[in-house]
Amino acid sequence: MTIVHQTDNRSGITYAYEAIYYWDKEKKQSRAKRTLIGRVDADSGEIVPTDGRMKKGRGGGDAAQLAAKPGPIPTTEYKRLFYGTTYMLDIIGDKLGLSDDLQQCFPDTYTQILSLAYYLILEDKNPLYRFEKWAATHKHPYGKDIPSQRSSELFMEITEDTVQRFFKLQGKRRLEREYWVYDTTSFSSYSEALRQVQYGYNKEDDRLPQFNLALVFGEQSNLPFYYRKLAGNIPDVKTVKVLLTDLMALGLEKMKLVMDKGFFSIDNINGLMKERLKFLIAVKASLSLIRAELEKVYDIFRTFEYYNEDHELYSITIPSEWVYTQERPFKGDVLEEKRRVYIHLYYNIERAAEDQKNFDRMLMRLKQELLSGKRDLKHESQYAKYFTIKSTPIRGIQVTVNETAVKKAKRYYGFFALLSNEKMDSITALELYRNKDLVEKAFGNLKERLNLRRALVSSEKSLDGKLFVEFVALIYLSYLKKQMQIKNLGRHYTITGLLDKLDVIECFERPGRKLLVGEVLEKQRQIYIDLDIVPPSSS
Repeated sequence: MTIVHQTDNRSGITYAYEAIYYWDKEKKQSRAKRTLIGRVDADSGEIVPTDGRMKKGRGGGDAAQLAAKPGPIPTTEYKRLFYGTTYMLDIIGDKLGLSDDLQQCFPDTYTQILSLAYYLILEDKNPLYRFEKWAATHKHPYGKDIPSQRSSELFMEITEDTVQRFFKLQGKRRLEREYWVYDTTSFSSYSEALRQVQYGYNKEDDRLPQFNLALVFGEQSNLPFYYRKLAGNIPDVKTVKVLLTDLMALGLEKMKLVMDKGFFSIDNINGLMKERLKFLIAVKASLSLIRAELEKVYDIFRTFEYYNEDHELYSITIPSEWVYTQERPFKGDVLEEKRRVYIHLYYNIERAAEDQKNFDRMLMRLKQELLSGKRDLKHESQYAKYFTIKSTPIRGIQVTVNETAVKKAKRYYGFFALLSNEKMDSITALELYRNKDLVEKAFGNLKERLNLRRALVSSEKSLDGKLFVEFVALIYLSYLKKQMQIKNLGRHYTITGLLDKLDVIECFERPGRKLLVGEVLEKQRQIYIDLDIVPPSSS
């Protein structure tokens, strides 16, 4: 332990610090932790104790004067901290208006929310109880440790009202005319105390009870701006009506939605049309409207004229009509009219071959079950549909394939369809739809990188608050990944590798002096530039 004296150039006051030196095994370098113990009396040279927190009424004199000054409290300790990545996140937060919107919604706790979000991004998969170690070595918005108990209290303080205000502020920053990709996923939970944790269709075949999460992403901005927690037993198709109500309540009326076929229903399409909203949705090729249009072009559109080399498939767009219906309780009738829709049909040769191969394998298994006498009750309808079965005392069981039924089943292999009510060509529709993997990747980030694969919280309020902080972290990650894609940084870095490259940049905090930023190498500087961020400097 060493006593270090340092004079504040602005005030002329000399402060005394207790310095403890230690070896950082992870960074393989000597580090020092300094703690303010008092100021040095100019006449006697004695150290006058002070707590260094600049509180009025505790120490008086210079401490009280500093506390009365507006703006951020100047540092009272010498600190050398890692700064490269948190600086980057600070700039991203300013660009996206995240810092401002969080401060407006959470004026007393927004820096804590930001620091927890930073930690979740930078400490891949680490639980929150390790925040203390990270906070001691990194410069971050809150600047202090957030104990596990405090983070739990913070989650409890995040209310639905403030979350909705945040959605509204962020929604106004999004591109008005872009399509919004909507999807859901399931998160397993060990807790039996959460009301919305229910057994339902788990998209990862996990046998635990779950809650579902709905997420909306901007197709062009690549950024999320809305989510909603759902009970684990609610199917996708039932969520669209509430989604529309929520988004319109936020003042977002000019919506364009991209959705998977799990959200398709006649009621949902009628509901979207009722609100005059644009949509692009995947639909089953077996749908009667799709089959009728497909049969009209079945033999002509799988030709060279309709082949797209980039996507390696055949495609065509067919104008059609949707029979729109709307119940009118006040008039006691049902409005029925035809509205224009566009059917986008696609045929993929490789997909057709794979489907046929899988179908033939299924037929082989079914035939073996019949011949062995080990019939499965679940397969009885398939036995009857695809086979003619005879049994005689002499020849035993004879099984013959129903070629007509097999040919009919294989006729539509390799086809898939999209339905929209906005005019566009088939390739534009396909590219819009395929951008829905933005949400799938976001769900992957929440489950893997942001450590939400298993929800371990024990109360609804804690889960709601933690989801919000995870959502804030997801916005940062989504922006970062988009910029990496634009500049093709994925050729050289994974997201973890890029963050590690910047994380080693240090800053040096000095009482009464400007922040001193350590060396920034040329490769690190280029990363900042590629991310559209001005590299940090000491000026």
